[in-house]
Amino acid sequence: KQWYQRRVAITAGVGRHAQAKAFNTAGSLGAWPKKSATVFLDLLRNAESNAEVKGLEVDSLVVEYIQVNRAPLMRRRTYRAHGRINPFMCNPCHIEMILTETESVVSKEEDDAPKKKSKKKEARARLGAQ
Repeated sequence: KQWYQRRVAITAGVGRHAQAKAFNTAGSLGAWPKKSATVFLDLLRNAESNAEVKGLEVDSLVVEYIQVNRAPLMRRRTYRAHGRINPFMCNPCHIEMILTETESVVSKEEDDAPKKKSKKKEARARLGAQ
């Protein structure tokens, strides 16, 4: 099963798919983000090779922090019919990622303590017991 991304702002060149109905998009518009996924995977591979060069354990790396910020627009021109010119904009972004080396994955401890109940549920339980 492939992962699906909701597309709202971009409508040109995006096909209609039945899976988009689950995300309430206009006219069942949706796309699979292949280009952005490959860029992100390349970034992860680059971080992995940087960790190898620095002498870190690659198998114990965990993504601790990731942030994507908007970068300045890149303006170019596209030439149209009848001597017109339209803007040809590119929307780049800055991706910041911090990987840390962990000792091991710690499993959550089992608690035998009772779960907290709300005051309403406690009152219902008392009324039901009477």
